[in-house]
Amino acid sequence: MKIEKILFPIDFTESSKKIIPFIRFFIDKCGAELHLIHVISGPEEFSGFEMGAAWYSSFEQELRQGAQKAMEGFVLGEFPDDIGLKADVLMGDAIDEIIRYAEDNNIDIIVMGTHGRKGIEKIMFGSVAEGVVQGASCPVITVNPYKVAL
Repeated sequence: MKIEKILFPIDFTESSKKIIPFIRFFIDKCGAELHLIHVISGPEEFSGFEMGAAWYSSFEQELRQGAQKAMEGFVLGEFPDDIGLKADVLMGDAIDEIIRYAEDNNIDIIVMGTHGRKGIEKIMFGSVAEGVVQGASCPVITVNPYKVAL
């Protein structure tokens, strides 16, 4: 089995940063191309709010701009020398978008953290890692960011 493309979904938390040494190790050993993605919640997450389409359109634009700026900062701060790296900001359900991106881009393996949301957020929204493991058509490696030791 040859691993040429690795997908690393990130949420810009410290959890994502703690996994980077593992990602670098994996890339070095496989010589693979790294794909970074961040998923913004789509409009369905705000369906209970009666603010009107114009409000959401403006809000969506601000979300995308903020996420794109955060992605640029993350790439420059954590992967400044990786010319072959691909980074994208997507909108929608995190699980669905990660799985779709992996399929559309012929990703060989997804490497992601097991901890992002905590407490009540995890209970209400579930585990993105768990959903990706269950739904992805490629292998998924989950990494506990608090136990990474390379």
